[in-house]
Amino acid sequence: MRSAFWRKRGWLRIGLLLAAVATTGFAHSRFETRSRAQRGQLRVPSADYVKLWSLGFDAAVADYYWLRAIEVVGGEEGAVEQHGEVLADLIDLVTTVDPWVGHPYRFAAVWLTRDREMVERGNRLLERAISYHPLDWRNRYHLGFNYFYYLDEQLYAADLLEGAIGLEGAPDYLAPLVARLRSKEGGLQVAAAFLVQMTEATEDPYKKAEYLKALDEIRVEERARFLDDARVEYWRRNGRDIEQVSDLLAGPNPVLKRLPRAQLYLDGFEWILDPASGQIVSSYYRTRYQLHESQTDRNRKQDWREREAANQAEGA
Repeated sequence: MRSAFWRKRGWLRIGLLLAAVATTGFAHSRFETRSRAQRGQLRVPSADYVKLWSLGFDAAVADYYWLRAIEVVGGEEGAVEQHGEVLADLIDLVTTVDPWVGHPYRFAAVWLTRDREMVERGNRLLERAISYHPLDWRNRYHLGFNYFYYLDEQLYAADLLEGAIGLEGAPDYLAPLVARLRSKEGGLQVAAAFLVQMTEATEDPYKKAEYLKALDEIRVEERARFLDDARVEYWRRNGRDIEQVSDLLAGPNPVLKRLPRAQLYLDGFEWILDPASGQIVSSYYRTRYQLHESQTDRNRKQDWREREAANQAEGA
């Protein structure tokens, strides 16, 4: 009797699975095929509708639609971002039916970047990921990255990234990155205080070394800013800019009597003028302590701002 019961139960589960697959196939037939995606005709069914008819096979149904999202990206020969709405709908469907999935959330973070609206949709998916996977540092990292790289909200990004520090697998560079983000709004002292705190809190020698290296960058940046002020004074006195940093020591009435160290712990480095930017930099780091942004990224943000302003003007 008992074996008959389990056989019946097994056949019932198989029947439910087949029904779920059939229902999923019916729903998908309304929007399927890569060519329809490329023609902009692909339609994604309601996540609530699919979840209702998944009949308990949430993971299998979610995998089915996850493959469709991969198919859209993998079959695109041009710009994937033109399918942003479809990809966002697919990943929302996948993570609604089975919110315990992992990679689809970060897939959304990578591909939903066409404009501010798409980035914000990706962020909402990442927030869902954090609620279901609070100990996975990668979701916090991608969310923080989106906020500082695409949305230019660096302090909020720093808060998000700080929450990933110390989680299993989190890279050591997160703390220096948080300090760099905080330095823009809070100043170098805020960034330095954060790194000192992190250095004192860790027993890991490799992490400690990473934090001390970042702290050294801040100290060098403080000296570079001191030289910036001296450069302004040189211009005021002489009516012209310096040609090399050593000019600050030249003349009968030099602006400075000596230059600060260009690297706190190592000899053999000097202050130079960066040929591209004209800024005073240490020959050790050859760049200033800041988040560096390419011209492409600056152009993208400017384009977003112009489109948002145009949309607001139309709605006014």
